[in-house]
Amino acid sequence: MSDVLDQNEVDALLAAVDTGEVVEEETSTRIYSRRRKDLENVEIRGYDFKRPERVSKDQMRALQTLHESFARNFGAALSGFLRTIVEIKVATCEQMTYGEFISGLPNPTSFNLIQASGLEGQMCLEISPLIIYPIIDRLLGGTNHDLFIPQRPVTPIESRLIGNVTKRGLEALSEAWESVRELQFEISASESNPQLVQIVPPNEVVVVVGLELKMSNRAGTMNLCIPYNVIEPVMEELAAQSWFATSRNAKTDDLEQKLAHNLGRAPMAVGGLLGETTISLRDLLRLGTGDLLMMEKRANKPVVLTIEGEKKFLAELGSYRGARAMRVVRACTPEDRA
Repeated sequence: MSDVLDQNEVDALLAAVDTGEVVEEETSTRIYSRRRKDLENVEIRGYDFKRPERVSKDQMRALQTLHESFARNFGAALSGFLRTIVEIKVATCEQMTYGEFISGLPNPTSFNLIQASGLEGQMCLEISPLIIYPIIDRLLGGTNHDLFIPQRPVTPIESRLIGNVTKRGLEALSEAWESVRELQFEISASESNPQLVQIVPPNEVVVVVGLELKMSNRAGTMNLCIPYNVIEPVMEELAAQSWFATSRNAKTDDLEQKLAHNLGRAPMAVGGLLGETTISLRDLLRLGTGDLLMMEKRANKPVVLTIEGEKKFLAELGSYRGARAMRVVRACTPEDRA
């Protein structure tokens, strides 16, 4: 009991510290190393062994830039599908453990497992009910005014409607990853309770890309969880320098051939313009069977070949194997009054 101070001794000790009679002991930091270092210029950082950073900052920046492209493409596709303006942007891009990611998700939610061709393992795409049900209401003809967000798992009909949304999202994701590697994404399973799904151990490092969706007066979040062991084979290709170099040199011979091949299969309407003239509305109302319309072009002059309504060539009218045909003479020029 002799080591215990009474109240008077405590007050005296505190007063001595305030007046400076008692100097506080400074705790010295000792750094053990084989080489002697200057302790004044040594930078000490804390390291959490539960959250190891396996993805470098350059690779994280490349991932964020890549998924910003995904957000733009997905927003454009979703706007056309829903016939309303949908804004999608990347809110966060960070690495954490899978257990931390799962613990922060609501229950129930739309939790989709994604399988990528050429990569082992699964990713997951979580879409918040705060934006899922407004999208479903929009697809079914609703207005989203005073919409109640139910706290229940989605029904099979709602799941089919959500599938139309995630399908467009995976197509946009494939387009974004095409600059790194050609990957095809598909939904392998869906679940409403994220606690029941464990694609990797809880302490495994994952990259979580958080996106924010806005549609008229509604907003929600969407999280793309990518385990490190899934994208580990392409991590070297995700370096910032190589990714930006790929985007700058995107105009390669292979890409040109691919574009030319796809454009070459596009159908176009081709027609023949025999002649044009103008009449008054009074004459149009008086037209009847057997009336003749005088064209402003002679019968022996070439006809105009149009492509998608645009005048492109001059051609001679004839027949070929019992069908009407036009033989191209030359291309139209600005001097031609076709």
